[in-house]
Amino acid sequence: MGVSGFVHAGVVVDDLAAVVRFVRLLGFDCGDPMTVEGEWVDRIIGLPDARVEAVMVRLPDGSDTLELVKFHAPPAEADGNGAPAPANRLGIRHLAFKVDDLHAVVDRMRAAGWDTVGEIVDYEGIFLLCYLRGPEGLIFELAEPLRGS
Repeated sequence: MGVSGFVHAGVVVDDLAAVVRFVRLLGFDCGDPMTVEGEWVDRIIGLPDARVEAVMVRLPDGSDTLELVKFHAPPAEADGNGAPAPANRLGIRHLAFKVDDLHAVVDRMRAAGWDTVGEIVDYEGIFLLCYLRGPEGLIFELAEPLRGS
């Protein structure tokens, strides 16, 4: 037996409140912050004396999709340069979500101070697509189906 379903993706952030504001503005539902610590956490993540604050982020249908995590201990290590990672940096670079009206979402995000990485594009009449950069360089791809996708 192999993988049977998706549970969530964990995203480590420094400013948990800013990221929660951003994803709420995008239209996600966010749970209450919870603190997690103890031996079981240390064992599962392989870090001693871990204490994290986490917020579960849900799609409008109620399914969990992201776990936003702020490490209070041990401190997270930064990459050193402080610049947002480009879209071709190794690792997970973006998360993609379907939206009903891409232009309305982008307008709302721009009014709040966030912007696209590049342009809004029509992908072969199938999707309108764009990359939206959020706090701490997080990139969300937004996809509006143009034909019953």
